[in-house]
Amino acid sequence: MDVMNRTPRTIALTGTATVWVMLALCFTSLVHAHDFWIQPNAYWVQPQAVTPMTIQVGHGPARQRSPIPLRRIVRFDAVGPNGARIDLRGGLQLGGAQKDGDIVLPTAGAYLVVLQTDDLAQTHLPALRFNDYLKVEGLTPALEQRTRLNRMDADESESYSRCAKAILQVGTAGVDSQTQITRPLGLPLEIVPERSPYATPRSPTLPVHVIYQGHPLSGALVKLTRLESDANPFETHVTDVAGRTVFTMPTTGTWLLNVIWTRPQPPSAETDYETIFSSLSFGFPSTLTPLTHADSPAAKAPSPF
Repeated sequence: MDVMNRTPRTIALTGTATVWVMLALCFTSLVHAHDFWIQPNAYWVQPQAVTPMTIQVGHGPARQRSPIPLRRIVRFDAVGPNGARIDLRGGLQLGGAQKDGDIVLPTAGAYLVVLQTDDLAQTHLPALRFNDYLKVEGLTPALEQRTRLNRMDADESESYSRCAKAILQVGTAGVDSQTQITRPLGLPLEIVPERSPYATPRSPTLPVHVIYQGHPLSGALVKLTRLESDANPFETHVTDVAGRTVFTMPTTGTWLLNVIWTRPQPPSAETDYETIFSSLSFGFPSTLTPLTHADSPAAKAPSPF
């Protein structure tokens, strides 16, 4: 959600009131979508080409353009092959008829386009929905804390921010122009691929490193979703003690990696938890060999989630 929602902590539900509360919860689910990413019209472009993009939230039938206001975006730039940052905020056109902005990248190479929001958005959820959310997203430490403090029946609130990266290839992909894709950018929560999806020769696996507040994050549930059929993730894995996990390397289509992490706030804070949603999107030209679900390790072995 990129606007504030408040759900009453104690509600007696009868008749029409039940209907209105259910509608409110559905609306909260839509605007508080956990998937959030940068969606350019193409991930492989030419130098100086004007590439329209949208900011997307949700998945499956709930997928939509984000209603996020400009005041919440604190960073929108591109990091180029030489590590230099290009400010893209001037190209934002949030809420436009067909797009939320344009991306123009000057020279050949791989670029990371980065969008970061402030942490001023809030959600207020009843206990049952908050517990389900923690379970679905693999936020085990928060569940353990709620159990330890006997708060499983307590409604909760969170402040949250979002970080999104997209990998754009300008011109032909090459070995030397991919190095910066595998470097962290200092975001509070970040998925860092240890091999660029665009590097040649192409690797059969996509190892990633999740970094939270400058340190490896273990126990985080990371999801890989094909955006052409995004009702459910293609693969899910949990990071190891070094904050790492490995996916099958996609070879065609457009893809989203996403992760969420939360931590309790001090008693003096306005909300109970501080949550960060982070994503990495990328895509391939249509001429490459397609990947089938049978090729995925997740299809050959049961997932822990």
